Amino acid sequence: MPANIVLVTGVGGELGGRLLARLGNDADLERVIGVDTSPPSRAVQQRMGHAEFVRADIRNPLIAKIITSARVDTVVHASTTCHPAGPGRRMAIKEVNVIGTMRLLAACQRSPLVRKLVVKSTAAVYGASSRSPAVLTEDSELIPASANGYAKDAVEMEGYVRGLSRRRPDITVTMARLVNVIGPDVDTVLARYFALPVVPTVLGFDARIQLLHSADALAVLERATLHDRPGVFNVGADGVLTLSQAIRRAGRVELPVPRAAMPSIGRVLRGARVVDFSSDQVRLLNFGRVVDNTRLKETFGYTPRWSTREAFDDFVQGRGLRPLVDGDRAAGLASAVLTAAATGQTTRR
Repeated sequence: MPANIVLVTGVGGELGGRLLARLGNDADLERVIGVDTSPPSRAVQQRMGHAEFVRADIRNPLIAKIITSARVDTVVHASTTCHPAGPGRRMAIKEVNVIGTMRLLAACQRSPLVRKLVVKSTAAVYGASSRSPAVLTEDSELIPASANGYAKDAVEMEGYVRGLSRRRPDITVTMARLVNVIGPDVDTVLARYFALPVVPTVLGFDARIQLLHSADALAVLERATLHDRPGVFNVGADGVLTLSQAIRRAGRVELPVPRAAMPSIGRVLRGARVVDFSSDQVRLLNFGRVVDNTRLKETFGYTPRWSTREAFDDFVQGRGLRPLVDGDRAAGLASAVLTAAATGQTTRR
């Protein structure tokens, strides 16, 4: 059955805010309510249509009253954070990811009118390691890269969602596991990483990176809201880029460093409030992660408009990134650094 009254969480964020604006201009929806502790951006507020914003914290039991009093039938949980772009308060983010999700799902369970739940999750639940399959399917084991990172929050969150499905089988649940989102006007951890003048990489590794254009991420969440698409879906673009290819396409300079030095570099970048270079991200740069999007295309019914390469190029063009050096020179410089490092290691032996 089509959605009628929709509640969207996380509308203070970029993806949640854009979804609120998109749904707010859908004449077929009777009411659209966005909730967050901070309002949507001014750009979103200017094009919200008939959508409403309610300042509310999903960690507060008040969220149940909002869902009940507004007679919400569709809930879109878009407030989960996997990898914050900049340094953030870990405990506050964890509380929203875990405690906030528990409160929200409890409210959905108690409301007899809720019949659809759409959850924005992340492909980071699969982790990244030398033992990971070359291509991950929705049935692959969930192994977050660290025991206390943001990806671990997502694994816990998905467990709570499965519990709700068992208790309320009448609710249609769509779980969208998004790969790293990128675009010309979104602030993500990888967008900040590739905008660094000198991009640190792990010496001896050239991970495969799969991306998702922000427009495709928005389209998937919108379609899941407006149509019944039950199930778990990997949401990633076609194709991959190696890390070195992406750095050259952005005109950046690659700086290969020993793996043991990456945590120190991460602390420096976090301390300078440039980018949140977590241990999860270091493992991604080590081993990469690629998901199979067959189920997204064949069962969900959506084929991403942008390939990984096209999404990355749109990000580079939209951000106005100018090559610091010619791409070929950057590749030659990176090769020279690797050769020098290898020569130094051989000399020490």
